[in-house]
Amino acid sequence: MGTRQIRFSIAADPPPRLDKALSRDVPAAAALSRTRLARLIAEGAVSVDGVALTDAKARIQEGAEVVLTVQAAEESHIGPEAIALDIVHEDDDLVVINKPAGMVVHPAPGTPSGTLVNALLHHCGDDLSGVGGVKRPGIVHRIDKDTSGLLVVAKSDVAHHGLAAQFEAHSVERYYRALCHGVPDANDPRLRGIRGAAFEPGNILRLTTQLARHRTDRQKQAVLFQGGRHAVTRVRIVEAFGTPSVAALVECWLETGRTHQIRVHMAHAGHGLIGDPVYGGRRKLPARAISGAGADAVRTFPRQALHAAVLGFVHPVTGESVRFEAGMPDDMETLIETLRLPPG
Repeated sequence: MGTRQIRFSIAADPPPRLDKALSRDVPAAAALSRTRLARLIAEGAVSVDGVALTDAKARIQEGAEVVLTVQAAEESHIGPEAIALDIVHEDDDLVVINKPAGMVVHPAPGTPSGTLVNALLHHCGDDLSGVGGVKRPGIVHRIDKDTSGLLVVAKSDVAHHGLAAQFEAHSVERYYRALCHGVPDANDPRLRGIRGAAFEPGNILRLTTQLARHRTDRQKQAVLFQGGRHAVTRVRIVEAFGTPSVAALVECWLETGRTHQIRVHMAHAGHGLIGDPVYGGRRKLPARAISGAGADAVRTFPRQALHAAVLGFVHPVTGESVRFEAGMPDDMETLIETLRLPPG
């Protein structure tokens, strides 16, 4: 396996620890995360003024000459598969995919193949990120298996770190379209009594809680108000269905991006997503409020009715602000049309 050497000097007023100084001063083009730098230190691959240092807490002086010896990225153990992809945008550094519902993003013990990563390995060939020391597509965020819509994948190390930093800073624009039970309207007094729920101008519901793994079901997330991770979701009504209204098409946007965030928050507000087998429940719609076809469509919808419709970010290489949109998938479009049918 080949290696490459990265040389640079420590700038003025360095942090007191070697690992922090390297993280601050390593060239951005090297695309080395703090985790990777820590591993290089432990492996003895960091030389300062000709001396190998293995203590991440070692002190380092301004002007010190640093040499990092980095191994070339290994081939991924994940195999490429010729799976068709709906590519919205692609350049030398990243690719934006419109993922279909039913596709898992990354292989796992229960889903070793047929994933987005398998498809990307085939599509990208040798043009892949080596972040973490393994040659693979740079998955910087995910959407659930049964959620459709947009996600961005890094092809270069620089793009991987640039995108990861934006997701960590919560600066990425992400809008989802969802179909939910009930209508999250400011005129509903019940909503005003739910902890963490508030309304902003324009009838926008703001949900603010902590989220963490469920105590007894580790596959689920749970709403907390102490501990866990901070999570904020905003919800706007796009269209209400039924007479009186019993379901709604809503637009949700994320201030944070936690696992299952929209699904958990909507269930917490009493407006679980249609078709969500984990959080939404199989709720029957009142027969007089909606058509029989609409009630049947809601009852049998096979997945959470959630679609990642808009994705915007600053291109990590060009610095250009980019924004992508993906139209509603056929199954959700059909559900909407059926819900619009008059009662009776």
